[in-house]
Amino acid sequence: MPATDAAPEPRTYEVKTYGCQMNVHDSERLSGLLEGAGYTPAPAGEQADVVVFNTCAVRENADNKLYGNLSHLAPVKAKNPSMQIAVGGCLAQKDRATITERAPYVDVVFGTHNIGSLPALLDRARSQEEAQVEILESLEVFPSTLPTKRDSAYAAWVSVSVGCNNTCTFCIVPALRGKEKDRRPGDVLAEIEALVAEGVSEVTLLGQNVNAYGVEFGDRQAFSKLLRACGSIDGLERVRFTSPHPAEFTDDVIEAMAETPNVMPQLHMPLQSGSDRLLRLMRRSYRRDKYLGIIERVRAAIPDAAITTDIIVGFPGETEEDHLATMDVVRQARFAGAFTFQYSKRPGTPAATMDDQVPADVLRDRYDRLVTLVNDVAWTESLALVGRTVELMVSEGEGRKDTETKRLSGRGPDNRLVHFAAPEGPDEAVRPGDSVTVEITYAAPHHLVADRVVSTRRTRSGDAWEARTLAPPPTSTGVVLGMPTVGIPVGVSEAPTCT
Repeated sequence: MPATDAAPEPRTYEVKTYGCQMNVHDSERLSGLLEGAGYTPAPAGEQADVVVFNTCAVRENADNKLYGNLSHLAPVKAKNPSMQIAVGGCLAQKDRATITERAPYVDVVFGTHNIGSLPALLDRARSQEEAQVEILESLEVFPSTLPTKRDSAYAAWVSVSVGCNNTCTFCIVPALRGKEKDRRPGDVLAEIEALVAEGVSEVTLLGQNVNAYGVEFGDRQAFSKLLRACGSIDGLERVRFTSPHPAEFTDDVIEAMAETPNVMPQLHMPLQSGSDRLLRLMRRSYRRDKYLGIIERVRAAIPDAAITTDIIVGFPGETEEDHLATMDVVRQARFAGAFTFQYSKRPGTPAATMDDQVPADVLRDRYDRLVTLVNDVAWTESLALVGRTVELMVSEGEGRKDTETKRLSGRGPDNRLVHFAAPEGPDEAVRPGDSVTVEITYAAPHHLVADRVVSTRRTRSGDAWEARTLAPPPTSTGVVLGMPTVGIPVGVSEAPTCT
């Protein structure tokens, strides 16, 4: 019989993600959409046939990073014209008209409201041999209904809302993500129950302003009710959320956190500035006393809570007195960690045109002083944990290595990262998703060390991880990608969220 042509190899893809957890969550959906359309992940070290950049627009270096990476791909594409490059996310929503001008070899530009269009846009660009730019101005389908490829068997993001109704003068996100849109509580809980059935034991609830959840359907206590409802889901061991806004952070949420056993003693509460004058200029609708009052009530209700924050240094008009006010709040709040940022202009925001932009040398000096203080406070908070026993969820990867002890890594209920001595006996072997109880023996500002494992517990999540490593699962629909919950480093350039 005559030979028949073999079926063409499926095209490969790679998704590169910048920015907050919401962008990471969107990238999980992009991967699910591409695999649902027949693409396969590019093997490590090999050039993908389709490269997707899921971008952030919060910081100036996001633009530089994107266009720098695009320029590196230009000669690669010149040698392989069938390769495709797509740019999506917040920067694409903002720079829709200029991306293909600055990088004419980009094939597809899509926005924050139409990530589900990516496979069709790639097909159209290939058949028509010209760039496709499609930006919608509002959300048509809630992203959680899209196919999604989860990266973790044991931890997952769950989006409760998208968009933001605030008008902070430094932030461009509301213009790019749109007004807040809330999912119905039943849909959120159904997604969580489906995840738990698959082996997930930790979820992180996501929203641009997560505690404003319910504004669209008129229930001001919807978020605290959602937290309490998570407490009744069998098999769900850990619930986290990010990020709330101080203006809408109410006592019913604190009570729900304290009274719901699987809601973890962790709170990320953006401060931005400790100066009332600057908070007013930022259009942050709270003041330092209100902020510190929230922190005080959280600590009274949840004594072991680890509280982290976001701080902007060098906002236009910031004086030394303003900066010292921020430093004072850091001392009083006793943050376990902070994302600290040097202010950078974002075109399209009111702050970009304000007078009295802080000189670069002054900004750098204030930034360095703040980072030193945050590190010192975080270290003091960590030292208080030495000698305590803590239950960890084991993370993926081998963890930290040293010359004497093989260490794995995990996160405590308060989300602190702990490197622990790997159990040596075959009956004590632990997998990502399993639990270990350890005794903390050493503290650093941003991690802890445990040289003694008190006990180990194999879990459904560890079983699910083990099954996945043997047979990667197919793409699922309407289930968010799970990732180990991120820690809170100091001095990073990307925000955990945009609140």
